Amino acid sequence: MALEFNDANFQKEVIESDKLTVIDFWAEWCGPCRAIGPVIEELAKDYEGKVKIGKVNVDVNPNVSANYGITSIPAILFIKGGKIVDKQIGAVPKSILDKKIQANL
Repeated sequence: MALEFNDANFQKEVIESDKLTVIDFWAEWCGPCRAIGPVIEELAKDYEGKVKIGKVNVDVNPNVSANYGITSIPAILFIKGGKIVDKQIGAVPKSILDKKIQANL
């Protein structure tokens, strides 16, 4: 199951993590966000124990969203060693996200 990242735990769970972390920035009212939600959940199962995969609700966590300049959602950031190593804006097929994860493991 995808983790829930927020303003309070982002530093510890994402920035300080030694694993590749994939973060889906989303909101309840966003249709494409709801469309990609199941893909994020599948990836969380596929990479359990190898990659941290989670979500940030932009409406509830404005600080993290602002820090990363999130202006379009869904926005998916790939963070490793505290730095953004890749990103994807908009809903895409699972295969595209899978390739980005593999490239950054």
